[in-house]
Amino acid sequence: MSVLLFGVSHRSAPVEVLERLTVSDHDRPKIVDELLSSRAISEAMLVSTCNRVEIYAVVDAFHPALESVGAVLGDHSGMSVNEMTRHAYVRYSEAAVEHLFTVAAGLDSLVVGEQQILGQIRNAYLDADAHRSAGRVLHELAQQALRVGKRVHTETGIDRAGASVVSVALHRAQSLLVREGAEGMRSAVVVGAGAMGGLATAQLAREGVRDLVVVNRTVANAEHLAGNVAANHGIAVRGVGLDDLPAAMATADVVVTCTGSVGSVVGVGEVHSALATRTDSRPLVICDLGLPRNVDPAAGRLPRVHVVDIEGLRGDAETQAADNDTSAARSIVAAELADYLTHQRQAEVTPTVAALRQRAAEVVEAEILRLDARLPELDDPQRDEVAKTVRRVVDKLLHAPTVRVKQLASTPNGDHYAEALRELFELAPGATESVSAPEVGGLVTPDTGLADRDRGEK
Repeated sequence: MSVLLFGVSHRSAPVEVLERLTVSDHDRPKIVDELLSSRAISEAMLVSTCNRVEIYAVVDAFHPALESVGAVLGDHSGMSVNEMTRHAYVRYSEAAVEHLFTVAAGLDSLVVGEQQILGQIRNAYLDADAHRSAGRVLHELAQQALRVGKRVHTETGIDRAGASVVSVALHRAQSLLVREGAEGMRSAVVVGAGAMGGLATAQLAREGVRDLVVVNRTVANAEHLAGNVAANHGIAVRGVGLDDLPAAMATADVVVTCTGSVGSVVGVGEVHSALATRTDSRPLVICDLGLPRNVDPAAGRLPRVHVVDIEGLRGDAETQAADNDTSAARSIVAAELADYLTHQRQAEVTPTVAALRQRAAEVVEAEILRLDARLPELDDPQRDEVAKTVRRVVDKLLHAPTVRVKQLASTPNGDHYAEALRELFELAPGATESVSAPEVGGLVTPDTGLADRDRGEK
């Protein structure tokens, strides 16, 4: 069994493709069920943020599993296999593990070093665990990835460049306002009261905004977030419903949208109406951090309106962490990857070693029974001494090869040694599997070389 990764991200696909492939929390169980209906897939975990959609599957055959993943995502997105092929990346076995560790470390994020992706991986894993789609392989893989991410953020300064896409977007907004002759961010509107909305309101408060409005479809949620921000930062915050959005925008310098809604939440007509009621010529900057996009792209063509979106943040200098911190993080990922692969390879050979010792024990017991039949005059002490002697001989003969095969298993192609043992001693596959039952609570060829909840990538 190996791990297959199929993914698209901000590095491989434009926003339009990411919007079509993104999977909501509501749809996640359905997608996972469809994946597990394939005979080639035994475990599955789905990570979906505004910057990536990645499926990690435990498979016993590469091509059938890849076809199943492509079919499921194709049905979900309405995209053909060929359309997805142009933007997708596929990793297999060690390369899939390396990619997940890299993502958990924040090295593959739009803002290098942002920490929210770690929470998103944790949520994906918890969902897979609750849905019983994660078995032994994904349990170990996801838990190790979370440890890698935590270690990177603890031992390096990789997150110094910015905690999230929010901070980078707001810095861009501030620059645009100042360039247009405005005083900067004095008043702001945040559309969305989820985790990303919480990040945005907190960052705006730290940036010095003194007048803040939280807008949400459910007014109670908007008021709850507004109350928390007001209490923690001592600024004026109101929570209102979507009907009050145009009026709120009329006095705002910055609007941040971060909802998971399908379709535009902020239309060009609403923006035009808001501008028409202004009493001055201040510009308006809209930071669209939603996926799918929350803002009608046409709004950016209105006079004095600037739209900052995920696409526009790519390549921003602020999204890159210092080179030395990035190098340190990559070193940690490489070391953790080596340790993980060593453990996995040794674990894979353990059933073979156990089966070999079981076979040896069966042979010893058979010979002791034969000795009893041929020499019935042996008394119990003599019989026990002979049995102990035979077992010691067998143990000493097996010690060196079993220890050595575990050592060799941690090397590249180490599984060949276990295979040789099975062949030499005629160990049936069933025998090795029976002593290692897990504890469980086209596109491209395989590359082997190598949510509104915690939505920091968003």
